[in-house]
Amino acid sequence: MAWTKIPPENHPLFRAALPKDPRIETLQMFGGVAAKVNGNLFGGTFGRSVMLLLSPEDREEALELDGAAPFDPMGNGAKRSDKIQMPETIMDEPAELRAWVKRSFDYAVTLPRKVKKASRRTDTDTKKRRRPAGKA
Repeated sequence: MAWTKIPPENHPLFRAALPKDPRIETLQMFGGVAAKVNGNLFGGTFGRSVMLLLSPEDREEALELDGAAPFDPMGNGAKRSDKIQMPETIMDEPAELRAWVKRSFDYAVTLPRKVKKASRRTDTDTKKRRRPAGKA
């Protein structure tokens, strides 16, 4: 899929479709809105629709929908096998969008918690690399 600017009107549609669960964290990502649970990104606005992390069974079902496709964020054939770009028409169907986002969330909560990777650079590394003022 070629890059398409995310319509701003899709942001509140996606937020409204999120389950009411305090474990959900939303964040701005690539001009859109994304959602995580336990550190796992499970969905977000992308293009004129949403991409969702789905179980293998749900992925098969989603791919049967007209307009759905494996998520290919760069549009270069490097598809994400675990995420699906949902059809654009889903944004006009709040109940269907909500149901698919819930399926994505329900799957994501079964996954192991993702832990943020520690930065490879430490304060000591940074200090070692800095040169005193006036020295080349």
